[in-house]
Amino acid sequence: MSQSFNLRFNRRHMLAGSALLGLPWLAGCGLPLPGGPGPRLYTLSPKSTYPDSLPLVNAPLLVEEPVAASGLNTARIVLKPDPFQIDYFASVAWADRAPNLVQTLMIESFESSRKIVSVGRETTGLRADFILKNELREFQAEYYERDTASAPDINIRMSATLIRMPQRLIVDRFEAQHEMTAASNRFVDVIRAFDEALGKVLSKLVRE
Repeated sequence: MSQSFNLRFNRRHMLAGSALLGLPWLAGCGLPLPGGPGPRLYTLSPKSTYPDSLPLVNAPLLVEEPVAASGLNTARIVLKPDPFQIDYFASVAWADRAPNLVQTLMIESFESSRKIVSVGRETTGLRADFILKNELREFQAEYYERDTASAPDINIRMSATLIRMPQRLIVDRFEAQHEMTAASNRFVDVIRAFDEALGKVLSKLVRE
């Protein structure tokens, strides 16, 4: 093998190595990542304050994930400019799909009451004396007859059916709803209003 060939071969590998070494540097020079930045994620808090007079329930309870229409069964935060149209806030989202988020908060709210022997998700497959079936019917900010520069009304409505197992007998049906106007059109106030309205709904479901 000639000396000139060896020189050409080594030079090509040195150039290739230099190019590969440069790739991590290029990746750190502000080149945009595919898809762009993700949305800001928000969550809500469980209800944690209950009257001492709340009765003790000495029976395990399983809470199903709420059923919801496709427009609500999403992590996107719903707004309604009128009663017949659904839209979503841009660049923000719930940390989970709304029904799963509400199910988690409902379970935590039951636990916080300290008045029930056991509570968990229906999907765990554990045996329980009661199952709570739910439907999330309203979970949105409403801008009826106003523009989005105004403070919206927050509307949260749920229905629940308590079923005795294993007979699968309906023990009770009830509905909880709370509507309130956000303190302003700032998104932090919109989220605070969601949190307060959901707290009222969860409190009523736990107490009933």
